[in-house]
Amino acid sequence: MSIKVPFTKENLEDCLKALAKEFKKRGKGAPAEIILVGGASVIINYGFRESSYDIDAIYTLSSVMKEAINAVGDSNDLPNGWLNDDFKKTPSYTNKIIEFSQYYKTFSNVLTIRTVRSEYLVAMKLISGRQYKKDLSDIAGIVYEQQVLGEPLTYEKIDKAVIDLYGSWEKVSDYSKEILDKILKCDDLKALFIELSEDEAKAKEALAEVAKKYPEVVTEDNANDVIAAALKKKKEKK
Repeated sequence: MSIKVPFTKENLEDCLKALAKEFKKRGKGAPAEIILVGGASVIINYGFRESSYDIDAIYTLSSVMKEAINAVGDSNDLPNGWLNDDFKKTPSYTNKIIEFSQYYKTFSNVLTIRTVRSEYLVAMKLISGRQYKKDLSDIAGIVYEQQVLGEPLTYEKIDKAVIDLYGSWEKVSDYSKEILDKILKCDDLKALFIELSEDEAKAKEALAEVAKKYPEVVTEDNANDVIAAALKKKKEKK
């Protein structure tokens, strides 16, 4: 779920601290665990993106947790669903993510936060592979920062992560595979990151134009095809 409030690492942590306090107050000290995925995992673990509009997570939505999430949203003027598990409905979701997530922090001794990083986050982004989101530029950013950390991501590591999470590469599009190959062979990942980000912005604009004219045509499944056709049409007009 995308919302209109830009989250940074700092204000997301503030919200998680507040959520832990609200949950502890309502749950009488019972523990809970949340796994941050997608853009939230990116801004928590890396520095190439300052913010995210997508705060997707995996958690058990008990009545106590729902009340705590809503209370934090009300207190901070956030929309309903500021923290949500809609991600479970996407192709990137698999319950194996829990197994390969990593501990991040515990707030108020009751709320444990885990995230997904490095090759496993790349694997999830490959499955999403949305040309109009930040999926592919995120992969370039992750690969770059892992190099800087001295923990470079090889194809072998990414291949293992894809197999660990999804069993095969069947769900990864040819386009995502092509971009990954380009990233892994690139000598200037900063420049490629900018290039991919610009391409994603153009794709998002093209998709929005088509969706405005033909709202019944665009779906999550055909979005990339719609974008390709729209961009091709624009190019032919020039």
